[in-house]
Amino acid sequence: MFKWKKLGKVFTPQQVEGRSWLKEFAQAPAALVFNDFVRIYFSCRPPADENGQYVSYSAYVELDRTDLFKVRHVCEQPILSLGGLGEFDEFGTYPVSVIRNGDEVRAYYAGWTRCESVPFNVAIGLAISHDEGSTFSRLGTGPVLSYSPDEPFVLSGPKIRRFNGIWYLWYIAGRKWKLVDGRAEPVYKIRLATSEDGILWNKVNKDLIESRIEEDEAQASPDVFYANGKYHMFFCYRHSSHYRSKQNGYRIGYASSINLVDWTRDDSKAGIDVSEEGWDAEMISYPHVFELDGKVYLAYLGNEVGREGFGLAVLDGMLDRG
Repeated sequence: MFKWKKLGKVFTPQQVEGRSWLKEFAQAPAALVFNDFVRIYFSCRPPADENGQYVSYSAYVELDRTDLFKVRHVCEQPILSLGGLGEFDEFGTYPVSVIRNGDEVRAYYAGWTRCESVPFNVAIGLAISHDEGSTFSRLGTGPVLSYSPDEPFVLSGPKIRRFNGIWYLWYIAGRKWKLVDGRAEPVYKIRLATSEDGILWNKVNKDLIESRIEEDEAQASPDVFYANGKYHMFFCYRHSSHYRSKQNGYRIGYASSINLVDWTRDDSKAGIDVSEEGWDAEMISYPHVFELDGKVYLAYLGNEVGREGFGLAVLDGMLDRG
């Protein structure tokens, strides 16, 4: 069993000044470690327009490596512009997952477009940075992973990893839309694709994590790492209806695997839950695990899926890398 010690909320977007495009949310944290700071990428929103519609941008905050609660810098502009008219990412980039590849940094991101019958659709794009991850340019105007007969809509939540020279992209794919009190709510499950180059992908075409709380349980943010002879996945899950509440809201789950495809779920080993009060008392979600200077950290979102920022927890104990 893992045991996480909560350290508190690290970053609050409402405290940032001078950036009209960054007013609320710091969603889906993803870390990139530098010599003297840790850059945490996240997704944010400006205020809604006159029709109540949002767009989403991706940004980053730099935290002092010796004190992760010391903010050194917030990026001046989004790392990627919104897509063009009719393109898959016209209305937003959320979430984003970053990885170094030689002298470049790659960002796999979910691109959002608005729909008529349901609120949105999503596909996964790739952007590349040649300035150490400060700014990114799209590989092309279309996604690298999109809808298919077995995955008909809402491909989102990319988490990119490389193991033994193979690229692995964990993501979510929509299974259905449910009408709840007149509102269309998506149900999605965790999936996997593999690649030799990180551009051309082969889908595994199976749901990786069995549902536990209900058949239409929605799952997201599958973050995978290797330790102690097996692979570990932290992810989040919620009920399919009335999930913007403490009772049915997001929680963090756990699963393990020896081959990256077949997973055994045991949420009792996750080692973290909502707090009794405060910024993460209603829900916790979008876990991201990273190592830094001999410690293992978990970045995650609190109430309202990160509307007021993200926080950190540290692992009590060490990972056995055997």
